[in-house]
Amino acid sequence: MKKVIRLFLWALVSAVVLAAQTTDIFQRPEHFERSRDFDALHYRLKLDLDDAHRTVRGENAVTLSSLKDGLTTIALDALDLKVGAVADADGAPLEFEQTAAQVLVKLRQPLAYGEKFTIAVSYTLTDPKRGLKFMVETPDAPAQVNTYNWPEDARRWFPCFDSPNDKATDELITTVRADWNVLSNGRLVDVTDDKAAGTKTYHWLQDKPHPTYNVMIAAGPFEVLRDKCGNLPVDYWVYKKDVGDAPRSFQKTPRMIDFFGKTFDYAYPWAKYDQVCVSGSGGGMEATTAAILGQGTIHDARADQDFPSDGLVAHELAHQWWGDCITERDWSDVWLSESFATYAEYLWTRYDRGEDEGALNLEEKKNSYLAEAKNRYMRPVVFNRYNGPWDVMDSHSYPKGATILHMLRLVLGDKPFFRALSQFLRRYEFQSVDTHDFMTLVKDATGENMDWFFEQWIYKAGHPVFDVSYTWNADSKKVRLRVAQTQDQVKIPTIYRTPVLIGIVLPDRAFSEKVWLSHKEDVFEFDAPQKPLLVRFDEGNYLLKQVTFNKEPDELLYQLRADDAVGRLWAAQELARFRSSPAVADALKKSAQDDLFWAVRRRALQTLASAQSPDLVPVLQARAGDKHSRVREAALRALAAYKDKKLSKFFQERFAKDDSYVAQAAALAGIGQCGDPSALDFLKKAAALPSPRRMIKNAADAAMKLIESRSAGKTT
Repeated sequence: MKKVIRLFLWALVSAVVLAAQTTDIFQRPEHFERSRDFDALHYRLKLDLDDAHRTVRGENAVTLSSLKDGLTTIALDALDLKVGAVADADGAPLEFEQTAAQVLVKLRQPLAYGEKFTIAVSYTLTDPKRGLKFMVETPDAPAQVNTYNWPEDARRWFPCFDSPNDKATDELITTVRADWNVLSNGRLVDVTDDKAAGTKTYHWLQDKPHPTYNVMIAAGPFEVLRDKCGNLPVDYWVYKKDVGDAPRSFQKTPRMIDFFGKTFDYAYPWAKYDQVCVSGSGGGMEATTAAILGQGTIHDARADQDFPSDGLVAHELAHQWWGDCITERDWSDVWLSESFATYAEYLWTRYDRGEDEGALNLEEKKNSYLAEAKNRYMRPVVFNRYNGPWDVMDSHSYPKGATILHMLRLVLGDKPFFRALSQFLRRYEFQSVDTHDFMTLVKDATGENMDWFFEQWIYKAGHPVFDVSYTWNADSKKVRLRVAQTQDQVKIPTIYRTPVLIGIVLPDRAFSEKVWLSHKEDVFEFDAPQKPLLVRFDEGNYLLKQVTFNKEPDELLYQLRADDAVGRLWAAQELARFRSSPAVADALKKSAQDDLFWAVRRRALQTLASAQSPDLVPVLQARAGDKHSRVREAALRALAAYKDKKLSKFFQERFAKDDSYVAQAAALAGIGQCGDPSALDFLKKAAALPSPRRMIKNAADAAMKLIESRSAGKTT
């Protein structure tokens, strides 16, 4: 009730103060955790998949326990399917009524609280469009059957209580044509072959409870690539044509499983882990003991530098802990699965690819949220106003929540933070939870009452906006740092309380201090016997924030050379104000060429290129040969902005030499900007080349269209 009241009050205030936002999300209807008459304990599904006629003949035997005395009717969610009969465990028929959204089964005798009962619902499903889908053969994929339940589409292919606050075990006994195989949750119990009927039947058992949106089937002519993590089976289900490329996307999975188990101090909790690539959807969808992935997960060696699948694979794997093992009770708490899995992406990236890549990953998550806050709306992370659950699957539920976890880590410290995550999993394993469960657990695991933290970051909308400045006094030998919170107090009526690390670099040493912000303006003093070379606000880049911190060129130039990756990125951007200075231009050129981190080289290049000086063309041409494809892409797009026909041959040469689809697409765009009609034959040949997402063809077509439109304009 406390959460409900808090959300209600905040919604009343925010409906007024955020009315100017692009989307007035506070006018959406409220939703609350769904009440239950019974606890579903086990679903035993028998399915006959007839792909030729796109039909399913099914039976679901539901074992349940009554949650009230005198229960006389069992209501199961059911859409699209047609119920033919209902029986009890002995096969005796039961009366039922099928409404537009449910099957209402009438019991012969009322159930007492805690009494168990089994009902078997027989049904048919014809040409389904959601939940379970029959996919026809295409040039890129074989015919198959696959499922996608999130958020509440399990009810479209089997009767169930289809909400995340109810978890059950299940088994799926699925009959398909003999040349297909079937993947589902849990462990494979048996496969039987009916040669006369030309079918096979696969029996899968998931013996630990999970939500209905995690129940899955993938049936088709999949090739199964076997792998393992210790004794844990780890398999990859792919199309025959993808067998050679699939390991590139999935080979790190065993290491990820081991890493997450150790990081969360909670071993992988299920019988196996599969990943299956299916048609009809993109991205990924978690299912217990399996992940359902789009076909784009697998790509050739050239595409791997631009579209690695590690982040997607890590995110869906992390759901085996966050979302599958413990599950949000209601979609308003979806951050408990999505934010945690998104933070796990960062943890893996930092572990696997190093500190700089990890820092960039986290910074990009912050920027994703900030863009949504600026261009769409701000809302509390825990938020129960939505038209449908998809409304809350946004940059608040994913990256904002992930960065909030990183800030919680700063406040608690590493050991207490990860201890809290481990104990959260151990206390609530295979159960449904809400944010207050996590808040209580944090208190129990660390001794810290973090209600204030969750109140300002989770239950209120917005983020801090800081104006930072400092002076160094040569007489007192002190740095005086001023931090003002300038967020609009109408739109964001919060003054944030947070620790922040202040880093100070002196000519002979460097040090950092943690201070606490809690006022509209805070002022701090630090001993500094020499003038600082650098004063860094939020050293370590923990805070989710907007910040203005105007610095002189000398300090920015030092920061560009010597700070961490995020600091160097920021300095390269800030130096745009001084790019007319020869010293600044030279420093940016050096950074664009020599910085060890590709993202800094790219940012320095972009700052330089914004001036569009003809003198920069040779610099950009040189950087078009950078060792990282994203730097080459940035250089080529910067050159394209010159719209110089003389560069057309250069773009053609770069296209021929480059091994990156992204860089090649940028080169083709550059040809289009040059407006050179003599390049049309070159572009036609490029358009015929295969590439992921048809990006080469799309870029070539766009370039041809641009050249032709300009030529037509000249003749009219």
